[in-house]
Amino acid sequence: MFAKGVRLSLVLLLAASVAACAQEPPRPLLWKVSDADNSIYLLGSFHLLKEDDYPLAPAVEAAFEDAERLVFELPPDAMADPATGRMMLQAAQRTDGSRLREELSKETWERLEAHARRRNLPLGPMQNMDAWYVGLVVSLTEMQAQGLMPEHGLDKHFAQRAVQAGKPAGGLESVAEQIALFDGLDRELQVASLEQTLAELEDLQARVERMHTLWRAGDAEGLYAMTGAEMKARQPELYARVNTARNQAWLPRLKTLLDPPGDEDVLVVVGALHLLGEDGLVALFEAEGYTVERL
Repeated sequence: MFAKGVRLSLVLLLAASVAACAQEPPRPLLWKVSDADNSIYLLGSFHLLKEDDYPLAPAVEAAFEDAERLVFELPPDAMADPATGRMMLQAAQRTDGSRLREELSKETWERLEAHARRRNLPLGPMQNMDAWYVGLVVSLTEMQAQGLMPEHGLDKHFAQRAVQAGKPAGGLESVAEQIALFDGLDRELQVASLEQTLAELEDLQARVERMHTLWRAGDAEGLYAMTGAEMKARQPELYARVNTARNQAWLPRLKTLLDPPGDEDVLVVVGALHLLGEDGLVALFEAEGYTVERL
């Protein structure tokens, strides 16, 4: 039997060990852009997260509290609407009688077959879908297999928080615009992207874990190197379409939140890639002469 003092010491030691093992809140990819009378907060999102990525850092909570309104890539009602998924699926349906297998090399098709068996995905319906959509399904399936879930994504988290707090929220794009980004891709580019995704499946788990770790660490340079810089070098046309062009389109819309007569503070939550690198919104705002600080 342990003496009371020894038992108490053991309990305290165990409690300290548990506390030490608890994860620190993620260091946010959070910047404050200001002019003379108001500010917008730029928060880099990971669209799929784990439940234990919460709670968030105090700086993020403070930005939310300070903001009178929020802005996302899509309006919150569109994010929550099941019709959005149906619209995407409908857009991805082939209408010209072609089949996905006809576009893929034998090696790529075999990789897709193996992935479908491993993840219990119906391969038949994929035959009637465009390559961009199949690539999206493959990537999301793998991420969810690692415990990263869309319901825990930072976008959905703050969309729900905005409703609960009664704060107005809007989007930078419509659902139709976002679907057109992918559905309008050249067929060859769609296939090349799917082929690359399938070719890297063996490494995807390690890559996703690394990206998630970099996001949690707030490592802007490391995350951009692994995502944006790599895509820009290997698939420049895709990078320009899904990142550069959108950032340039969003910039004037976001500037209207700062320029007179705007006087509200706004929290902007978009995919982290859109904030990073020389093409990111942070660099674009700095080039426009605004005061930008990392929080």
